Amino acid sequence: MAFCFLLNRLLEREAWARKKLAPFAGEAVELCLPVLPPLRLTILGDGCVRAGGAEPSLTVRIKPEVLAALGRGEDHLLRAVEVSGNARLAAEVMLLVRYLRWDAEEDLSRLVGDVAAHRLAETARGFASWQADVARRLGDALGAYGADESRLLVRRAELGALAGAVAALRDAIERLDKRIGRLG
Repeated sequence: MAFCFLLNRLLEREAWARKKLAPFAGEAVELCLPVLPPLRLTILGDGCVRAGGAEPSLTVRIKPEVLAALGRGEDHLLRAVEVSGNARLAAEVMLLVRYLRWDAEEDLSRLVGDVAAHRLAETARGFASWQADVARRLGDALGAYGADESRLLVRRAELGALAGAVAALRDAIERLDKRIGRLG
């Protein structure tokens, strides 16, 4: 219910988004997150949503790797989302996911004033940026450790060299086998 409330508040501010959803009135969208129970939303005639509904015509499944994809950019994030069902509705929902944004600074300014809201929003953006940077650096460090230190992972160049050496060995064994066949 809280998600519906927040989503409707966001949709109420963006008339273009409600116009995109209005033609799909009565259809249900199911959102499946890795750890939470599925959330079913029904699109209303005015383009807003309500919780619950009939059998979903669109299912949006968020894969567990979405957390890793968050730090890598929007393209990686969208690859961590699996969509099935009504293709037209899916296209509109993905358009909304891509372009519909909450202006937290605007809502916050009503509570604490413009200057304080701006500073709090800047702090939150800096914190989020720091978290993404830490996640990226940690991933890079773990990858380097796996490849260089513990030798659990193999770099592409090393794998290519090994594949070449295995192919050369296979060819040499085949030549040797032919020689032995001619002798015996």
